[in-house]
Amino acid sequence: MRKLTQLVVIATALLAAPAFAEMKIAVLNYQMALLESDAAKRYAEDAEKKYGPQLNKLKTLEGDAKRIQDRLVKEGDKLATAERERLELDFKQKARDFQFQSKELNESKAAADRDMLQQLKPKLDKAVEEVLKKGNYDLVLERGSVVEVKPQFDITRQVIERMNQLR
Repeated sequence: MRKLTQLVVIATALLAAPAFAEMKIAVLNYQMALLESDAAKRYAEDAEKKYGPQLNKLKTLEGDAKRIQDRLVKEGDKLATAERERLELDFKQKARDFQFQSKELNESKAAADRDMLQQLKPKLDKAVEEVLKKGNYDLVLERGSVVEVKPQFDITRQVIERMNQLR
C-alpha cells in the first residue's frame, strides 16, 4: 500500500511538472534522526553498562560449552564412559543455561528499548514538526523510499540538531 501511495505521489508530481518545480521538497531519515540523537546515544552507553556483564557471562558460558563440545568430538571415543557422560551432561546443562539467560537478556533489553523509544518518539516528532514548519516544505519523503538525494534536500541532520536542543 505504501509503494502504491509513493507511486501515485510521484506520478502526480510528474504530471504537474511546472508546479512541481516550485515545490519545496525534503528527505528525512526518521530512524537515523532517532538513533543519532544525544539521548539515544546516552541510552546506548547506559544499556552497554547495564547489560555488559550479562553479555560477558553469556560469552563465557558459550565458550565453556564450545570447549566441552570440542573435547567430546575429538576425544569422545577415547574417554571412559563415565567421563563422557559427565561431559555430555555438563554440555547440556551449559546449553540450557545459555538459552535461558540469552532469552532473559533479550527480553529485558527489548523492553528497555521499547521504553526508550516511547520516551523519545514525542521529542522526535516535535523536532520534525518544528524543522518542517521552519523550512516550509511542501513534500517530505522518508529516506528509505528515495533512491538518491542531494545533501541539501536531506533534513535529517537538522532534525537531530533540533531534537538535541529540546529538553
